[in-house]
Amino acid sequence: MSAMATPVSAPPARVIMYREALNEALREEMIRDARVFLIGGGIAQRGGSYKVTVGLLDQFGPKRVIDAPISESSFTGMGVGAAITGMRPVVEILFVDFTSLIMDQIVNQAAKYRFMSGGKGRVPLVLRTQGGSGGSLAAQHSQSLEAWFYHVPGLKLVMPSTPYDAKGLLKTAIRDDDPVIFIEHKLLYMEKGPVPEQEYTIDFGVGAIRRPGKDVTIVAWSGMVGRALAAAAKLAEQGIDAEVIDPRTLVPLDKEMILASVRKTERLVIVQEAVRRGGVASDIASLVQQEAFDYLDAPIAIVAGKNTPIPFNAHLERAAVPQEGDIIAAAKRCLYLS
Repeated sequence: MSAMATPVSAPPARVIMYREALNEALREEMIRDARVFLIGGGIAQRGGSYKVTVGLLDQFGPKRVIDAPISESSFTGMGVGAAITGMRPVVEILFVDFTSLIMDQIVNQAAKYRFMSGGKGRVPLVLRTQGGSGGSLAAQHSQSLEAWFYHVPGLKLVMPSTPYDAKGLLKTAIRDDDPVIFIEHKLLYMEKGPVPEQEYTIDFGVGAIRRPGKDVTIVAWSGMVGRALAAAAKLAEQGIDAEVIDPRTLVPLDKEMILASVRKTERLVIVQEAVRRGGVASDIASLVQQEAFDYLDAPIAIVAGKNTPIPFNAHLERAAVPQEGDIIAAAKRCLYLS
């Protein structure tokens, strides 16, 4: 009798850093499409302050990896114009805080061009930037400003939380014909995770269930996903089974995934690092209140940053944004356990 053949399992995906995954996405898309180019401050010889563009200047040259002067409004405007004429620029703004300098170019020009051209024009531009607190970078370099862009029709908004998502979503963003705001979190660049070597993209508007559960739904994005998962693990030790959902893209939003989870768990906690007032969490709460009110067994809880500028002091910085304990306490309130 012949020996039974041993099944051959697929090799595990490589484990690389978030910033390396972004670098791969840029490299692969620049190879695939000669219209793709990068422009920003310090992105060429320095490889960017967070080392996302390391090595790209050597491979593609200074005409496709362009070091711009410290004039965000100027080089963003150049990117918008280039996109309108058929190029596919990836514009890098070092901190999301500095997008206050480019609002006319993004909000009044890029976001509205398709509409104002009767659907004939396109602006295939990606604006890469990073946000969030961490590292004691103080009030002008630590904000979470996704609600600014979430509010504007014509913009797509992406906030990846893992290396896998960072690569797949950036590739999708570069191929998209509309302007995409791609916000990375400063504390995630060194985080590691599995990323396949083979080609892949991730569709916009498709969330991810990071942890299935039945007792309470926790919705979080970007840097808050890790804290939500850590909180869910501690809740599990207390017999509470939390489901963690990462929308991955806020525009378009996977509303149906969130609603399906709430209809199952009947409780919802939304976690955002941004300040509470006027945030994305409030809009998600209103959607759930409107479309799944009859399923809710407790008021929706929002865990958010304090309505204050981010302090420089590390202890005060932590106090200003949600931590694991805040998420745990909110989940328990939804279950009437505190």
